[in-house]
Amino acid sequence: MKPSSKIDADKPQVTGQVLFRQSYSYGRLEALFYLDGFPLDNNQSSRAIHIHELGDLSNGCDSTGGHYNPFRVNHPRHPGDFGNFLPKEGKIRKYKTNLFATVFGPYSIMGRSVVIHEQEDDMGKGNNKASLENGNAGKRLACCVIGISNKNFPKCQLQPGQHKVTQAVLLPTKIYG
Repeated sequence: MKPSSKIDADKPQVTGQVLFRQSYSYGRLEALFYLDGFPLDNNQSSRAIHIHELGDLSNGCDSTGGHYNPFRVNHPRHPGDFGNFLPKEGKIRKYKTNLFATVFGPYSIMGRSVVIHEQEDDMGKGNNKASLENGNAGKRLACCVIGISNKNFPKCQLQPGQHKVTQAVLLPTKIYG
């Protein structure tokens, strides 16, 4: 995860990793968010994180397209609507399971992007068109392309009191059938 080349210098410079794991084609996707660079003020608001349709970073995070929405449903029912994350001490350390996105098949998130937004997601309750498309989450602070890593990818460590994950990487899996 790297800051968007299109954001102002006074905005948070978010970096880190978003790691996915899905053991088999019909299994649930797991994600580990390991992000730094948010303001140290613990009274700040949550930040929205979504999967966007394109893995194109040619114009910073602005070229990632809209939310990945293969079923043409209103927000927040897109496969990559992860919700809001509240940074603590300038960091987001979050483990999520039972996500509706997948790395297998025709609706795979592979090659798409993860985007961290400047504002909180209104979860489709903003009473306007943008709310139903993107949750009025604001500018794109940081992004990355979803790809495949090798099994030696560095392991992330979570702080005490958080879900323990020893390894969370997206590994190539052979599908039979």
